[in-house]
Amino acid sequence: MAVLLFVVGLSFLIIGAEALVRGASRLAAVLGISPLVIGLTVVAFGTSSPELAVSIKSALSSQSGIALGNVIGSNIFNILFILGVSALIVPLVVSQQLVRLDVPLMIALSFIVLLLALDGSIGLVDGLLLVAGLVAYVSILIHLSRKETAPARQERAREDGETADAKSAGWMRNMARVLGGR
Repeated sequence: MAVLLFVVGLSFLIIGAEALVRGASRLAAVLGISPLVIGLTVVAFGTSSPELAVSIKSALSSQSGIALGNVIGSNIFNILFILGVSALIVPLVVSQQLVRLDVPLMIALSFIVLLLALDGSIGLVDGLLLVAGLVAYVSILIHLSRKETAPARQERAREDGETADAKSAGWMRNMARVLGGR
């Protein structure tokens, strides 16, 4: 019975994650956000939601070590293993923004988290600081992306003869996917 519940739960997780990521990616594209930003934010949030759930449950159960280990372990695995295996399969093409902004920022943030943890804990103020940094980072990415893609988006809409009704229907369908995938 436990194996059956595991398989059913895993199936729902895969279906929900697929719906969440697909809907959010399409929603971001409709809003004129570049594929790089979609990958760095929307898809990353979608694929990290299981880790978020485990970390929140651990923190609420006063098992902060599990929450911290989950975050750090997931990041190490995603960066080293997933990126490494992907590069073994096919050479990866990276944008200049990724090399000039995102990677240095990720390295700097790793050192900031280390500094925040030197006192033996990451508390409320530290967490608020990190969340504020995330909000600022995502806001900057979206602003830069919309600025870059606005002319291309306007040209594509003119060529496609995109109507407000079609845009609205796509928006609602993708929002339903995002909410259904949660």
